[in-house]
Amino acid sequence: MLWLYLHFPHLLLDHIRRTREEVGALVIVEGSGQKVIQACPEARDQGVHAGMRLKTALSLVPELGTVRADQQQEARILEDQARWLYRYAAHIVLVPPDGLMAEIGSLKRLYGGLPAAWQTVEQALDERQLTAWPGLGHTPLAARLIARAGKGECTDDKGHIQRTLDQMPLLAVEFDARTCTRLQRLGLNTLGEVFALPAAELARRLSPETLARVQKIQGTRPDPQAPWQPPHQFRQQADFVQEIEQSQGLLFPLQRILAELEEDLCWRQQETDSLLLVLRHRHEEPTRIRIRTSGPEHRADAFLNLVRLRFEQQPLRAPVVSLQLSVKRFLGREAATGQDLLGETQDLNEAWHTLMSRLQARLGDLALKQLSPQADHRPERAWSASGVRRNNRPAGTTANQLPRRPLWLLQGPQPLTEAPIAWFAGPERISGGWWDGHRVHRDYYIAQLSSGQLAWVFRDIREGWFVHGWFG
Repeated sequence: MLWLYLHFPHLLLDHIRRTREEVGALVIVEGSGQKVIQACPEARDQGVHAGMRLKTALSLVPELGTVRADQQQEARILEDQARWLYRYAAHIVLVPPDGLMAEIGSLKRLYGGLPAAWQTVEQALDERQLTAWPGLGHTPLAARLIARAGKGECTDDKGHIQRTLDQMPLLAVEFDARTCTRLQRLGLNTLGEVFALPAAELARRLSPETLARVQKIQGTRPDPQAPWQPPHQFRQQADFVQEIEQSQGLLFPLQRILAELEEDLCWRQQETDSLLLVLRHRHEEPTRIRIRTSGPEHRADAFLNLVRLRFEQQPLRAPVVSLQLSVKRFLGREAATGQDLLGETQDLNEAWHTLMSRLQARLGDLALKQLSPQADHRPERAWSASGVRRNNRPAGTTANQLPRRPLWLLQGPQPLTEAPIAWFAGPERISGGWWDGHRVHRDYYIAQLSSGQLAWVFRDIREGWFVHGWFG
């Protein structure tokens, strides 16, 4: 087996920087807020480095931005990275707080060789603006040590990997301090020298735990790794160094998150019609905004337009410190129908849902009504107004299966005051309503009046001639 390990030296820092439009010095400080543990390139260029006291860093860079480390936040961010890596490899292992591991030996043929698989991961890291140190090894622990030491290379040659491990200093092997001290007293300074010791001697002089670790690096002892499975939902969060006071400032991080949502939906071959946006404030309860579409959708720009419209209707009630976008409802995607000569889709159903979604976002969910057919032959009772349905396949028959009907139907039949000058279609007999006391017995025609208008007229066998609608 061949394992790929990705070590993220400053994962939280990369996460914060991805949601910022402005470029400025930024550091991550430990939980107590006294010491710098991660520094961005702009901060390092001005003399700030990991391990420095925060007071010293602020004296060097007065406008320095600071974010306090949070273990729960780091675990969530690591899981976000595992989700995209799962698109390229099925066997993913989370190694908190800053590592991911994937078995890629079985994928070399899929990607056309190890260099192609390596390049695919590097390209994905670059697109996501993540700093990662990759490492390859024939055991999980070997890949981890090589990656964390920054010695990773695109090769699965066992001899090369073994030489890299042999030259590794003991401190890089992550032995505890007591074990390192005892090994150094034995005159051992590299991992290769430890490998040369007999197993029984190593266990006697040190401990069975140390022997087990060495054997796991070498691959002579099993080191099973439980695979991680992504949750059946999408969740992304953006955290801000400075509070966002205007909703316009939320569109930049939302654009990136929605682009990742589109990628996720395309990978799943699914769509959604419901997004939940949670805006967290420092001293108030979170604001929850439900974004709905009139039908299945996956395009990031369509979601962003709906969010923008909602922000116009619902201004921020307090500054925002973080936002979270989540999707729990997924719908199957159907192939678009109809293509032009260039192979581009002309999906009228998608255009309809886009229009309805925008109108609802601007006017409100209850502002639009949809005409729905009813099982009644009488024209004035053959339809009803209801809320816009959220479905993928609008019900109804094709136009050529229905008799011609006017677009303008009067609220009630009006007496016909003049004789038509021309007749074009008819008669069409409609008889019914005996079950509810409003019986009709009519013969409908399409006729032209002296004014040139096309009218939909009928003759009631009991009451005479009437106009019921107008054709355009």
